[in-house]
Amino acid sequence: MNILGLEFLVFGVDDLTAARQYLIDYGLDETEFDPVRGGTFVALDGTGIVIRPDSDPSLPPLPPGAHSPCLRETIYGVPDAATLAAISTHLLAERETSQANDGVVRCIDDGGFAVGFRVTQRRPIQARHLGFNVPGQPPGRQPNDCAANPDEVIKPRSLSHVVYFVQDVKKAEGFYQRLGFVVTDRFEKLGPFMRPAGTLDHHTLFMIESQNDHMVGCNHFTFHLGSAAEVLQQGWRFVDKGYKSFWGPGRHIMGSNYFWYFNSPFGAVMEIDADMDLHDDTWVPREMAPGKDNSQIFLFTAAPKWAPGE
Repeated sequence: MNILGLEFLVFGVDDLTAARQYLIDYGLDETEFDPVRGGTFVALDGTGIVIRPDSDPSLPPLPPGAHSPCLRETIYGVPDAATLAAISTHLLAERETSQANDGVVRCIDDGGFAVGFRVTQRRPIQARHLGFNVPGQPPGRQPNDCAANPDEVIKPRSLSHVVYFVQDVKKAEGFYQRLGFVVTDRFEKLGPFMRPAGTLDHHTLFMIESQNDHMVGCNHFTFHLGSAAEVLQQGWRFVDKGYKSFWGPGRHIMGSNYFWYFNSPFGAVMEIDADMDLHDDTWVPREMAPGKDNSQIFLFTAAPKWAPGE
């Protein structure tokens, strides 16, 4: 089934004002907001985040063991109505499914998370070309085009991936495999990185088998930025605004993406991400033991600015 990737993540939060400001500071564009109802915030391709008060009766149930604030629904995009109909037929054959006036086909997956599918509303990304000058390769930028701009406007380009804690990872994995997701890599005794058929991104979904009562709900989520430099510059701005760094900056091994994670008002950490590996169907999944040696190829800690003689 040709599922393109993540379209929207819907969160129930207990502080709409803080959540709104966080997403604006992250770089998302606010398309609508009501101080009682919540709002929608999008990346350059139209994918994004919806925030609602956690008491909103229209929200799906919390994942098993989770509490507010928390991810309440994951919505995937598909290319056309025929694909959506095929997904609906498939899901109806194995579980309770609904389709509301918004055109989203909804159900609960085998990890206990609310998931939906809709015809995508993504749009082409309009953004400055990012080129890199590498010896031995044609120049990526024209002469006099300076890459470092302190005033650069940095915008998330696309919703990247989401990570769940699940109680039975094999059962949860099977649900997505039946929808055409493939495993790209796996952490032993922990869980798989998975991508749907409509993208070559290393993963749009990673699932971690819960080891204790604290590992519930959503672990983290992220958008793709344009480059490692954007991750570092936007992360630096985030630190300067007072947001607390959770992990990073660094670069993962599984997926190779640059990362910087921050605490957030969504009941999960929010990552800044760039330059993820792409894989086709010839890729052979790797298995690694979880742990520090396999989580990142390098890791830094942010420090105050410094200059010689100061």
